Amino acid sequence: MRWELTPQARRDWLRLARSEGVGAVTFEQLIRRYAEPGRALAALPELARRGGRSQAPAIPTVEEIEAELAAGQALGARLICSGEADFPRSLAALDPPPPVLWVRGDFSLLHRSIVAIVGARVASASGQRFARGLAAELGQAGHVIVSGMARGIDGAAHEGALEHGTVAVLGGGVDDIYPHEHHDLYRRLTEQGCVVAEHPPGRQAQARDFPRRNRIIAGLSRAVVVVEAELRSGSLITARLAAEQGREVLAVPGSPLDPRARGANDLIRQGAALCEGAEDVLRTLETLGGLREPSATYEGPCPAEDSDPTLTQRVADLLSPTPVSRDELVRATGRAPGAVAAALVELALAGRAELLPGGMAAAA
Repeated sequence: MRWELTPQARRDWLRLARSEGVGAVTFEQLIRRYAEPGRALAALPELARRGGRSQAPAIPTVEEIEAELAAGQALGARLICSGEADFPRSLAALDPPPPVLWVRGDFSLLHRSIVAIVGARVASASGQRFARGLAAELGQAGHVIVSGMARGIDGAAHEGALEHGTVAVLGGGVDDIYPHEHHDLYRRLTEQGCVVAEHPPGRQAQARDFPRRNRIIAGLSRAVVVVEAELRSGSLITARLAAEQGREVLAVPGSPLDPRARGANDLIRQGAALCEGAEDVLRTLETLGGLREPSATYEGPCPAEDSDPTLTQRVADLLSPTPVSRDELVRATGRAPGAVAAALVELALAGRAELLPGGMAAAA
């Protein structure tokens, strides 16, 4: 959906996105249900009560939102809401997209063909050299490189692509420089490239923020290249998210004697495309189709007055720590998809359910 938001609606949009219990999935459901962010904000306390919460969820005040907007403006950053025309099309195609983005630097890079290069923080010298060279060659071919500004492969990829265009997605706020030794790289990214963050300015990244950061990296990309990664690493999470989003995944093979090669080698074993150089990536990009268009119609939950406390409790009883699809809940309850979606939103706002991408839900 595309929106022309008034200044008041943009403030309400940001307030809703920053409200307690409102993740990306819940946000999208609320917008589909109420059409206007202001109406959704007004409904939050009652929805949370129906879900079993005794106290209303914390909603940022207008003053707090104005302070966030002022902090972003002081940095020269720009806020883009997911429904606006300037929101990156690749991210708008996600189910669901991040509700808001703060962007600092050359915003136009987000609308070009983007390839992610990710890998180990404690990377080998040869791995960093490969990532740097690959980024430079892909940049020369007209593609923007996105990564996470971490140590190792990420930093090398940004360095190689700076001359041609690169985007860093941060886990904290758009001014959260981590690691600290990347201060100079961050400065050059804001001057020559682009820095993107989902969280408010001033926010320092926490461990739970990086999967969301990785989802944005994958979502911006047409393809993701993993250079070095151990079997348990954030780079493999990015690769998995990219595959789930319909993006192409490539991996650079490495020595079986190096633990940093095991993750990439395992991706190849599972069907990822082999990457030995820029030609492999360019060949893959030539075969890719376009991204799906974001939905332009409302398919959301039932109206608020049709909320059913019995159904809400029934859905809560069916949830467990293991994610289950909304379709499964519809079959188990025998109720309409919209009614089940409404119950899930109420449970999420009450802190009793976690709504996940891809139509999945789990007990909180």
